Amino acid sequence: MVPGCSDTVTVDAPVASGATARLCRSLVRSLPGSVADQPRRKVDDHGGYAAACGDPPIVMRCGVPRPRGFDKFATCQVANGVGWFIPESQIVGRPVDVLMTTVGRRVNVEVAIPSEYFPPATTMVDLATAVRRADPEVKPCL
Repeated sequence: MVPGCSDTVTVDAPVASGATARLCRSLVRSLPGSVADQPRRKVDDHGGYAAACGDPPIVMRCGVPRPRGFDKFATCQVANGVGWFIPESQIVGRPVDVLMTTVGRRVNVEVAIPSEYFPPATTMVDLATAVRRADPEVKPCL
C-alpha cells in the first residue's frame, strides 16, 4: 500500500479454484513491492486474485481467459523470459493505455497499464521474475 494513501483499488478479478487458485495466490504473494517505480496498493479483488501499483493504478489480474485477438498469427513481446500479447493497436510510438496478457503459461495473467507508464517494457521486466516462478511456461511464445 502507498504510504499515506488510504484508498483501495477495486478490481473485478476472476475467482479461481483448485490449481489455478493456488498458482494465482502464489503469484500475487511473490509480486515485487513496486512496478514501474510505483508502490503496491491495497486491493479489493472480490475473492479473486489481483494486485495494483501506483496512482493511476497498474492492475494485474490472474486467471483471466485467453486474450481476444490472440491467435496463431498474433505476435508477442518477450521480456526476461515471459511472453506477452499486446494488441497491435496498442503497439504504437505514442503513449496509450496498454492491456497485455501473458501467453504460453499455465494461467493467463492480464496487466492493465495506464498511458502514464508507457511504454510497457518496464512493467514487463518488473513482473517477469514473479511470473516465471509462479506460472510455469507450457509453450514458448514465438
